[in-house]
Amino acid sequence: MKGLILAAGRGTRLRPLTHTRPKPVIRVAGRPIIHYAVENLREAGIGEIGVVVSPETEKDIREALAGYGVRYVLQEEPQGLAHAVAVAREFLGDSPFVLYLGDNLFQKGIRPFVAAFRDGVSAVIALVRVEDPRQFGVAVLEGERIVRLLEKPQNPPSDLAVAGVYVFAPEVLEVIQDLKPSARGEYEITDAIQGLIDRGREVVGVEVSGWWKDTGRPKDLLDANRLLLEELSPRVEGEVEGSELTGRVVVEKGARVVRSTVIGPAFIGEGAVVEEAYVGPFTSLGPGARVVRSEVEYSILEDHAALEDVALRLQESILGVGARVQSRNGLPRAHRLILGDLSQVELA
Repeated sequence: MKGLILAAGRGTRLRPLTHTRPKPVIRVAGRPIIHYAVENLREAGIGEIGVVVSPETEKDIREALAGYGVRYVLQEEPQGLAHAVAVAREFLGDSPFVLYLGDNLFQKGIRPFVAAFRDGVSAVIALVRVEDPRQFGVAVLEGERIVRLLEKPQNPPSDLAVAGVYVFAPEVLEVIQDLKPSARGEYEITDAIQGLIDRGREVVGVEVSGWWKDTGRPKDLLDANRLLLEELSPRVEGEVEGSELTGRVVVEKGARVVRSTVIGPAFIGEGAVVEEAYVGPFTSLGPGARVVRSEVEYSILEDHAALEDVALRLQESILGVGARVQSRNGLPRAHRLILGDLSQVELA
């Protein structure tokens, strides 16, 4: 069995964070999201992994997965999940495979879905109960067998949404070959699954155990960061001077915590600096990030982001790569903002 991770999307719901880089490389709990996908596949016994990238995402994805020994498949234009599978046909060959959306996170991995793929089963679909199924593909079950699948229905027939992992027999490639574009002009994986059902094949639904996150919006990133930090094991490899660390705190090699308070769970990345500052629970700092004479909690600071000399505590915030928030002295006393498209600021 092979693994296929999809990482070619533009991540429009997360702009401006994704204006310059793809969603799967954004860090949660100190690591790019796509790392968790690769490791979940390998924990399920899948060693041969392909990653579908686009011309826009390829460079960043390759950098994030350097040393992981995966193969890359180029999808020139985003035309839907089923199209991404079709362009990977040469890589997949005649093997069954796990299709994994590169921006999804599963607390307990994907082994139950792989284990449910047995003789006579053409597909296994991960399912999760959600409050508003209208934003997802929705499954109708008889026992464990899926008998109908609908893409973002206005009147959902159940609360079982399709999560971001699928296990397929190679015959799904033949179904995809015959697909027509949907109303939005894409080749939908839900249509491919429905095609298997219509051909009388057995498609099994398995509910997700533990939490599942689709990191499609900023609040989802923050929640995913919280959930992953809850499972953090404390570790101090960097320099800690005149500071108090409480709870589960990771200080990576090359990081410095000086005359500060850090309350876990919190992650201080390689080369980050926390000086005369407060870092509160559910906060992660990426490599080279800085928090100086400031306070922050329940937030994500990406690589080389900086929070300096800010009087009010920062909460529920995400600072992208190289973003800076700092105070301004002198007159006139005013806020000075340089914001990209779709940015959001709340001032107290």
